[in-house]
Parts: sequence; C-alpha cells; structure tokens
Amino acid sequence: MGIAQSVHKLTEAEYLEIERKSEFKSEFFDGEMFAMAGGSPNHRLIASNVLGELRARLKGGRWVVYNSDLRVKIETTGLFTYPDLSVVCGQRLFFDKDSLLNPTLVAEVLSDSTEAYDRGGKFAHYRQIATLQECLLISQKEPRIEQFIRKADGAWEFREATGLGGHLELPSLKVTLDLSEAFANVEFVPTPIRAATPPRRS
Repeated sequence: MGIAQSVHKLTEAEYLEIERKSEFKSEFFDGEMFAMAGGSPNHRLIASNVLGELRARLKGGRWVVYNSDLRVKIETTGLFTYPDLSVVCGQRLFFDKDSLLNPTLVAEVLSDSTEAYDRGGKFAHYRQIATLQECLLISQKEPRIEQFIRKADGAWEFREATGLGGHLELPSLKVTLDLSEAFANVEFVPTPIRAATPPRRS
C-alpha cells in the first residue's frame, strides 16, 4: 500500500512572489493557485466598454475605476482574485501594496467556462467584503446585466436590465450605466436553447 504524500500549500507571500513574476494571472485560495483563462474578444470589449463609460461618468469625483489587472483580496476568506472591473470610493486600502482590500463595486463578464463559479463560489466570497455595495454580472451573449445591491440590513437586492435601450442605476456610484454603451460594437452570437439531437440511425 502506497504512502500518501502531503501536498505543499503555498503561503500568501509565496503566491504573491510567484504571481508578480508570472506572465499570466492566477487566483489563490487555501494554499493553491488556479490559472485564470483568457477572455474572448466580446469579453474584452464589454469589459473595456463598461470601464470606459464608468471612468467618463466618474471623472473628477472620488471614485477610482480599475480594470482586470488589479488583484483583490477578500480578507475574511483569503481569496485573491481579479474582477473584470472594480471601483473604489474614497480611500484605497491595499494588502502588501498591490492587492485591493476595499472595492465598492465589482463586475464580472460571464463566460461559459466561469459562469457557474462567478455566480456561486466567487460571488459568495465577494459578499464577505465589508465595503462592497454592488456586484454586476454581465452577459456576453445578449445585452443583459444582473445587479446585486447590498441593503442596509445586509441582504442583497436583485435587479436586472436588458436590451440595448435599457439602463442601470448604480446607487453606490451615483451614476447610470446605459446598456447601449456597455455593449457598443458587440456582435452577439445566438445560442440555442439546447443542443440539437443527432439523427437516429436506421
């Protein structure tokens, strides 16, 4: 009978040292690193559109908008991750100088490979950030944005905006996001409701 070998778990310091030298981004949780997949052209375009629109609307204020290159640490759970977009209101707090601790809003552009995680485990981590007031889940298959807003009692209120004529009020930022801007120049590919059934062989 073989002897099970223990797997070395990385410390946060070891992860950060590796991550800063790496050519690609990885999440970190419970001593393990998880490589993050690159986004599709639509994914990148939508993220860029939303970032550009928010930066324009928040220009001159006390909000700072970051793209997916900024790492976020969730202190209560230990997850290090990279939202597609994050916004901070007021003072910015960092862990070890380059991992943001206090986002006000985070947004994720959903992909087939990550949607279940973004909706489930990752959103559960995000909800543990004390400063977080809003989370946006953005489709790249159709003009649709799901919005989760933290209420005074700690519960999360769900809202949704659809269609290129739609818009979304972002109370934590005191601005409105137009879906026509968020999805500008995006070419949507229709997705079938279910996979086609192959023909039977006689």
